[in-house]
Amino acid sequence: MTAREQIHTDRLIIRAFLESDTQDLYEYLSDPQIYRYEPGEPIDQQQAQNYASEMANKDHFWAVALESYKKVIGQLYFSQLEPEHLMTWELGYRMSPKYQNQGYGSESAQALVDYGFRELHVHRVVAYCHPDNVASWKLLEKIGFRREGLLRKNIHFRYDAEGNPLWWDSFAYARLEDKYEANIEAEK
Repeated sequence: MTAREQIHTDRLIIRAFLESDTQDLYEYLSDPQIYRYEPGEPIDQQQAQNYASEMANKDHFWAVALESYKKVIGQLYFSQLEPEHLMTWELGYRMSPKYQNQGYGSESAQALVDYGFRELHVHRVVAYCHPDNVASWKLLEKIGFRREGLLRKNIHFRYDAEGNPLWWDSFAYARLEDKYEANIEAEK
């Protein structure tokens, strides 16, 4: 993994994962609530250790830690999509249920997206969420993303008793770098 800088907000540090984040990961990734709209199932301690090690070695995962306690309370995903010349990145996030509805998700996602525009010269950031996940799409709208459409039955994480995929719809969201967002507002 290449060294990357930390991003500081008033309350948070957004940084690379460390293998020592195992216990904090276990605390929220063992909670079934995390997987309501996400793939996966609650994990055990060994899986948390493996997960911390994996994420510590991948540049597209970011830990969201409380500035005051240095405790990891969530994670961000920020990765460039192919083809690279389109300068488009995808944003994802998971926050511990214990720390939801306190603005940490929007604060951390906003800081990372701003970092992407400023330091990585990102042109466009996309994000997807289940239409029933109101908290997720409200977070995206709060940080300046626009809903661009509804993707019908585009993804599945689970299967029914017969092994058939359970397809879900997704809202597609995007945000452009500020100079283009300003042009869109002016055109209205």
